[in-house]
Amino acid sequence: MASVHESLYFNPMMTNGVVHANVFGIKDWVTPYKIAVLVLLNEMGRTGEGAVSLLERRKLNQLLLPLLQGPDITLSKLYKLIEESCPQLANSVQIRIKLMAEGELKDMEQFFDDLSDSFSGTEPEVHKTSVVGLFLRHMILAYSKLSFSQVFKLYTALQQYFQNGEKKTVEDADMELTSREEGERKMEKEELDVSVREEEVSCSGPLSQKQAEFFLSQQAALLKNDETKALTPASLQKELNNLLKFNPDFAEAHYLSYLNNLRVQDVFSSTHSLLHYFDRLILTGAESKSNGEEGYGRSLRYAALNLAALHCRFGHYQQAELALQEAIRIAQESNDHVCLQHCLSWLYVLGQKRSDSYVLLEHSVKKAVHFGLPYLASLGIQSLVQQRAFAGKTANKLMDALKDSDLLHWKHSLSELIDISIAQKTAIWRLYGRSTMALQQAQMLLSMNSLESVSAGVQQNNTESFAVALCHLAELHAEQGCFPAAAEVLKHLKDRFPPNTQHAQLWMLCDQKIQFDRAMNDGKFHLADSIVTGITALNGIEGVYRKAVVLQAQNQMSEAHKLLQKLLLYCQKMKNTEMVISVLLSVAELYWQSSSPTIALPVLLQALALSKEYRLQYLASETVLNLAFAQLILGVPEQALSLLHMAIEPVLADGAILDKGRAMFLVAKCQVASAASYDPPKKAEALEAAIENLNEAKNYFSKVDCRERIRDVAYFQARLYHTLGKTQERNRCAMLFRQLHQELPSEGVPLINHL
Repeated sequence: MASVHESLYFNPMMTNGVVHANVFGIKDWVTPYKIAVLVLLNEMGRTGEGAVSLLERRKLNQLLLPLLQGPDITLSKLYKLIEESCPQLANSVQIRIKLMAEGELKDMEQFFDDLSDSFSGTEPEVHKTSVVGLFLRHMILAYSKLSFSQVFKLYTALQQYFQNGEKKTVEDADMELTSREEGERKMEKEELDVSVREEEVSCSGPLSQKQAEFFLSQQAALLKNDETKALTPASLQKELNNLLKFNPDFAEAHYLSYLNNLRVQDVFSSTHSLLHYFDRLILTGAESKSNGEEGYGRSLRYAALNLAALHCRFGHYQQAELALQEAIRIAQESNDHVCLQHCLSWLYVLGQKRSDSYVLLEHSVKKAVHFGLPYLASLGIQSLVQQRAFAGKTANKLMDALKDSDLLHWKHSLSELIDISIAQKTAIWRLYGRSTMALQQAQMLLSMNSLESVSAGVQQNNTESFAVALCHLAELHAEQGCFPAAAEVLKHLKDRFPPNTQHAQLWMLCDQKIQFDRAMNDGKFHLADSIVTGITALNGIEGVYRKAVVLQAQNQMSEAHKLLQKLLLYCQKMKNTEMVISVLLSVAELYWQSSSPTIALPVLLQALALSKEYRLQYLASETVLNLAFAQLILGVPEQALSLLHMAIEPVLADGAILDKGRAMFLVAKCQVASAASYDPPKKAEALEAAIENLNEAKNYFSKVDCRERIRDVAYFQARLYHTLGKTQERNRCAMLFRQLHQELPSEGVPLINHL
């Protein structure tokens, strides 16, 4: 079929083997599929209004636009689409095509002669300037330009198209009779596959200009908004290669190829396609026609800018900086302020680890506002907020800044940036330890996205901000012990962002972290150790930290200490304050597990100073809990209790279930230690209060299935009940302790010496 199409669709505008971009010779040509569509239009005109119901007519009208704009499809698929809208008309179309294909060449000639009658009369069936009218006129004109040999080849192709369609219809009918369930599954797959299938395009030869533009715009929109509904990377690349085979200088196809290669992280092919895109713009002069003599330079500077962005995405910062310098040089020569603003934004991205990077960012925001670039201005404000959040600015100032950027979004209808802003608020509240506010913001984003539809009938809920919000939701549910709910959220994430999509790494890391925490809570350290490998592949710093946690749990103190010291130095160098505090807390825990609580105190004070400086409230509360535990070990439980009263409220309000349990367990320990010097009646009252707190702690630990800590609580309760003379309760707790101790043997660490 390919040779037939090459002879049929000779491009008269091909000169010296080069096809001009966006020029396909004739704007449209006749194919067997388009003859079938013409038959459908003719039958719709011949059928009276009474023969087809209003609902069927509406369905047919909705079907027409994708049939006219989309690529050619098989005859069996066309029959099926028409039958879903109007079964009566599908039968008429099938009979007309059969008579034409099994008849003679003159039947096709007569059909095209009769098409002109649609425009005749005082009230024609079709208006010449309508979408259908333009399509009919293009087809009539294209058919009239064909030579006799080309008409004969077209008729032969129509016969072959009809025979293939009939064969496919018979096969489908046989399959439905032999295996109805299998047939239903196949139909579901065909209905869900809204994109172009490979065999359908391959049977249609080269696409016309309109078909190609529609295909590219549809796939580009899907890649941006809903990647799961786009063609798979391999299938899309095959279609693009097929398109470029007939028109190698089609610039937009090279750009879509660049986007497609980005999906699979193919740095070589994406760079190759990006350079080809700008080469074609310069070659065809498309830019110079629209932008005067500046078009050539404009392509060069934006090519360098896009190349810098590409290298930055893949982590090639040195190459990105060189490409950015080239873009800045060309933009300065051309006095292109818009391009320079984009360059300034990327300069910040490349140098954001530097201490003076905020100066660049502030300057970028001011200039973007001055030149009327709301998108860049908003992105700059959001980056500034993110930087200030890591620098420890107060939440009210950050939210005020985000409110200003939201005004820009709503004013200029920047819906994508509204989503990013809400996702950023979610992350900021979690950074500051306010889980309730984070949960509220995440749910707000999900509600907004469910209402906002975009082109191509796609819901704009497959963006990065949506994935981030869902990951926060999964982690927040897991922290509260709602593991089934977290699993449902993760399942939803996996459906929306399959492993081959660009945002899949977000839920992969989230899933691995939840699995790791559950394995550690359950005392399955060997399983947690195997999960560390997956976490390290997605996030190196997080992986190293969790490896140290596993070593510590396995009582390999020296190895854990070495790893934590290396990680501490690296995080201090990278200014990752949140991880620095977490590492300091783990180091302090190592010290008191090694019976050196006095060495742990300066480490904890350093962690407390950092968390206060950067306003990380939740980490500050956790550090105070650790300080209280250190004071308990040092024999000053009264001071430990006063510290706990200061820190326990944020933990109980916004903390994870495990941390709530740890806090209540520590309160009980401090109460028991303080009661040692009390009078007998007062001591008994204090021990009763401690038992109540232990029951609450045990309930918290049960929610996250933390059996190791339930064992510790049972041991402590048994001792307290023994002191109070409650034998039955003591025996019950002792039995629970014995059962858990047999399942989870102690790693040689004294029970009292861990928080």
